[in-house]
This record gives sequence, C-alpha cells and structure tokens, in this order.
Amino acid sequence: MTSTAARPEATTDPSSGKTFDSLDPRDGSVIATHPVHGPDEVGAVVERARRAAQWWADLGFDGRRERLGAWRKLLIERTDELAELVSRETGKPLDDSRLEVVLVIDHLHWAGKHAKAALGRKRFEAGALMVNHKATIEYRPLGVIGVLGPWNYPVFTPMGSIGYALAAGNAVVFKPSELTPTVGKWLVDSFAEVLHRTDGYGEGLFGLVTGEGETGAALCRAGVDKVAFTGSTATAKKVMATCAETLTPILVECGGKDALLVDHDADLDDAAAAAVWGAMSNAGQTCIGVERVYVVDSVAEEFLDKVAQRAAKLRPGGDLRSVYGPITMPSQLDVISGQIDDALSKGGWAVLGGRESVRAPYVDPVVLADVPEDSTAVTEETFGPTVVINRVRDIDEAVERANASKYGLGGSVFAKKRGYEIARKLRVGMVSVNGVIAFAAMPSLPFGGVGDSGFGRIHGRDGLREFTRALAVSERRFKSLNVMTFDRPGWVVKLLSVLAGVIYRRNR
Repeated sequence: MTSTAARPEATTDPSSGKTFDSLDPRDGSVIATHPVHGPDEVGAVVERARRAAQWWADLGFDGRRERLGAWRKLLIERTDELAELVSRETGKPLDDSRLEVVLVIDHLHWAGKHAKAALGRKRFEAGALMVNHKATIEYRPLGVIGVLGPWNYPVFTPMGSIGYALAAGNAVVFKPSELTPTVGKWLVDSFAEVLHRTDGYGEGLFGLVTGEGETGAALCRAGVDKVAFTGSTATAKKVMATCAETLTPILVECGGKDALLVDHDADLDDAAAAAVWGAMSNAGQTCIGVERVYVVDSVAEEFLDKVAQRAAKLRPGGDLRSVYGPITMPSQLDVISGQIDDALSKGGWAVLGGRESVRAPYVDPVVLADVPEDSTAVTEETFGPTVVINRVRDIDEAVERANASKYGLGGSVFAKKRGYEIARKLRVGMVSVNGVIAFAAMPSLPFGGVGDSGFGRIHGRDGLREFTRALAVSERRFKSLNVMTFDRPGWVVKLLSVLAGVIYRRNR
C-alpha cells in the first residue's frame, strides 16, 4: 500500500573515500569492503533520517505496523541468506545464526503489534480537586535514534533497539560493529526494499554509517535525539562522555558476569545442561552468558561431574560438526588466557581444560572450580567458553556472592521450591528460573541491567517507551472553580482547602 503522507526527497549517500574490510574470523578471508564515514558523512545520513522521521511518524501505529510486518515477512523468506552472512562475519554455526534471525522475527512482530497499546493516548484520573479537567498521556517519538551495535549478536541485539524504535515512530541511524558491517548493511537494505515496495521510497528512514570508534563518536555528536549503545562498560563510558557534550540521552547495555545459582533441591541434569549451554554457546561471547555458578555444597560434586561430562563433548571449529565457532575478536584471547592463569595461580583448579585450551582462533571448553572471589575469572567479564563453579554453604550465600559483582545484567536460578523467591533477591535486570537466558527470547519482557551492566531497557513496553517522550495534556472540560488566574474570587482557595480536608481525611 502506498502512503499518502508527504515523503522526503531521496539523496545519494556521500563517502569519505576511506574503506575497510570485513573478514571471516575463521580464515581471515575478505567478505566485503565498506566505507569509513567521517563526521560530514554521518551528519548527512542523520539529516536524511530527520527528514524521513516526520513522514514515518505521520503513518501512525497501523501504518508502521503494516510496513514492519512486510519487513518481517521478508526476513522469514530470506532467513537462510541472512543467517549465512551472520555465520561468515562472526564465525558462529549456521543454526545459531538462524536462531538469532528467528528471535528477531518474533520481536519485530511483538513491537509492531503492541506499540499502539503501549504508547497510544490514554485517559487518567485528574484528581478530586481538578474534576473539571481531562487528563491524558501519550508517548510521542523522539525523532532520530542512533544505534551503536555489537558484533556478537549482530542481528538480534541491535534489532532490540532498531525494531522497537521504528515501531515507536522514530527514524534510526545504525552504526554496526566494524567486525560485522555487512550484516548491518543487509538489514538496512532489506528494510529499504520493503519501503520501496509499499511507498516507492526507501532511503533515509533507516540509515547506515560504517567505520570504527570515530564513526560512532561522530554519530553521537550528529544531533540524534537518543543513542542506544551495546558494548563493553569501558566503551560505554566513552560514549556517555561524548553524548554529554550535547546532552544527548543514552541507553546503555553493557556486559555482565552473570551467575547461575543451584539450590540443594535443583534438578541437577537440567542445571548442568543450562550451565554448559549458557557458558559455551556462541563461544561464550554472550553478554547474558553464564560465567559464574554458585552451587550448594551438598550437591556440588555431583553437579561438577555432570557439567564436566557435558562440556567435554563439545568441540569448537568452523565446520558443520562444530557446536560453536571462533573467538571473533582476536584480542579477547589474551583476556581469556589471563583469567584462566589468574584463577589457577590463586588456588582454583581445572575440572576441564586449562591454559592449553586457548588455541587461536578457537578456545576449547574450560571449567574451573573453587576459584577465589577476588580472581579476575570471577570479577571481570570473560567473553569466552569458560565457567567458574564455586561451592557455597547454602543458597543465601549464593545470592550474596552473586550480588557482590559490580555487574548486574541477568541471572539464573535452579530450585524446585524457592526459585521465584531467590530470583527476587538478585540485583539484576532479568532472571530465568529453572532455565537459562529464556527472558531474552520473550518480547514482552524488558531487557537491561544495573551497575556496570548499564541502564535503560529494550524489549517489551518499557523498550518501546525508551524511544519516546511522555506527553501529558490537561484539557478543561467546563468552567468551574479556577485557581489558575488572578481573577479568582478570594473564597475559591479557602473552599478548596475545606474540600481537601473533607476528601482526604476519609480517603486512605
């Protein structure tokens, strides 16, 4: 269907002339070459998005839902094409890439379907003393959202901001990681294709800028109305400082050191399976991956055996038989090695693997136990297929240790009786009870952390509202007692004082 809303003019995308290559981390082969966008180029892309934003907002919830639905159908039709590209740029197995795309399809559907209910105009009580007024709240789009995406889940993670920002009525300018720019370009091109089909126009609304940190900084300074960032805590602080120059608000989703807690009555087979998958899938390169396990001492030995048996069967690699791929960012190999060394030197022991497990670009599964809580293997994010399993006297000590981290992203609890009770005690944004990472796959649940894991939320109604401003409106329905004027009679305020005493003495 062609929109009757006014469309901005399409313009060409300028380029600085500088380029960089996207590489397959499995063999170093070149996948594609992309431009390095400087401040002028970034500013031009943001300006085009600004012109497109009003057209998109004027389509209304139903018009946007229709177009996001068409994009969702395109993603369904081309899942294998996009998944293959994700696998090439990240090195992850094809099925893992397919799962990432499928989750995006579900989230995109939810955002389009629920945006009107979450953001549309609603009437609220005006209060007993303002009964002659009508009170309403609606959530208006901010305008242009800048999204700085990560490389570990180059479709699922940024789309948690992109899809919800679009559903809320904003234009988006996306700067994908320099490690996965081709995936970012695919997403932008596919949405433009959908808009060309429906409206005869596709440029500008969802724009792309590529490059490294300088390009990201340029986007923060380019006049966007909000920045959504996913990445390390250290980089988040730099992004926040840049955004502070222009008081640009920011949503920050950083890393974690997520803990899995195992109570004495837990199903140990389920808990062990969850610990291994949560720690090792995607080569451990998951912000909400399991990096620490606290298991009650009475079941610790049995649990350790089950984890070791499962993890020992896993093999990384770049072929179809591999369960996870390489470490995408080469510098992370030194971090993984350093944490293993620190854990062992401080008295921990290797249940499975060890320093020899790091063989670039792959890392075999590593299970460490009884590691001191001051080891970097416990305190710092690893982003590799390793897990630390420590014994505790009871579940209360497990909660205490889990909460001692400076991070607070997600967590997992395995317990038959007290699961929800334990979950409520964790200082995190999300918890899976008798499961792992399940909350991320549920579009209705908000996603985000506390502490060094960041602030703000994507997904769910909170995620939609993250990209809007609340607009509160009062409308006078009829002339009555009006205190907001110099013309009020002297008795009006006295009467209101009496009414307040009568009404609120009896109301609790």
